Amino acid sequence: MKREIIHLDMDAFYASVEVLDDPSLAGRPVIVGGSRERGVVTSASYEARRFGIHSAQPVAAAMRLCPHGVFLPVRMARYQEVSEIIFEIFRRFTPLVEPLSIDEGFLDVTGSRRLFGDAETIAREIKRLVREEVRLTVSAGIASTKFVAKIASDLEKPDGLVRVPHEKTREFLAPLPITRLWGVGEVTYKALKRLGVVTIGDLSRIPGERLRKEFGKHGEQLHLLSRGIDPRPVEVHRPVKSIGREETFAEDLADREDLNREILALATKVARRVRRHGLSGKTVTLKVKYSDFKLVTRSVTLDAATSDSAGIYTTCLGLLKKTEAGRRPVRLLGIYLSGLAPGRPAGQMSLLEDEEGRRRREQLHDALDALADRFGEDVVVPAMLLDKPEG
Repeated sequence: MKREIIHLDMDAFYASVEVLDDPSLAGRPVIVGGSRERGVVTSASYEARRFGIHSAQPVAAAMRLCPHGVFLPVRMARYQEVSEIIFEIFRRFTPLVEPLSIDEGFLDVTGSRRLFGDAETIAREIKRLVREEVRLTVSAGIASTKFVAKIASDLEKPDGLVRVPHEKTREFLAPLPITRLWGVGEVTYKALKRLGVVTIGDLSRIPGERLRKEFGKHGEQLHLLSRGIDPRPVEVHRPVKSIGREETFAEDLADREDLNREILALATKVARRVRRHGLSGKTVTLKVKYSDFKLVTRSVTLDAATSDSAGIYTTCLGLLKKTEAGRRPVRLLGIYLSGLAPGRPAGQMSLLEDEEGRRRREQLHDALDALADRFGEDVVVPAMLLDKPEG
């Protein structure tokens, strides 16, 4: 039995949620992103895209292209709230749902057809339910593989539905540009173009052995994808490999005290996210991007797992000393915790902390996390952050 996979992708999700919450924005160019000085566009409504605005574009550039646009900050908690409602709709039709991000996912409906009809019937019903219950639109792609379904969902946005029958997979792929293939970035694109490859069909006609010789293991993967071969199953439980946060600053930071303050703010947010997932981690990574865009990372693996902001903060201060931060202006800081495992840390934070101290610290974390979940991340912050100058 051939698999039936649906890829569902919300249309301009963040911007659409903003219009949902404020209907006066309907029909206007809405851009969601960071600050105008250093931020990037996270989402743009289709009205905004007509001006050449796209995600990952500097907000300053977007403002030049569309000075009359509505520029709004990211409200991640709200988007997550809406996302949970949408994914609950997806799971009404199959337990085999693999979230790719907050606004897209794969569904394997191979075993759902007896109850709900074929994949196209299911996709249309999901689109109807999302429109009626959430008042948003979602585009769908249907195919026998994840790779082809994902391509299909993007072809008729917004509110599109494209089905690719299994026997017509190669016919569907052949005229598409090679940039549609996963893993074809600028370098690979230029190399393929030198071989005379412009479309996926061109690529499918090159012997696999030659592609392996030119690109190694990556060439083998390209060879398979160009023929529509993608055996990967829909993975319901994708383990979280790392949890982190990063911040791009409106102005470069050079003062060590300012850097320390930002590290504390990031460590506090990362620790809360880790605890929210019921995890703890052993490897702490500090990410530093200087004003010239040079990026460096420094990592250390701890003796015991942690989900404690103070421990992450102290560790990152040590890692910061191994960079040129303070001597070179810093544009971005990020903190990530990996080596994750379920549960709270079993060991003590230090030799000076007994079991009762650890229990009280956990109770404090629970109380602070509950406040943050209810009222927002900034409702309770370390005292050091209260003195942060406005800027």
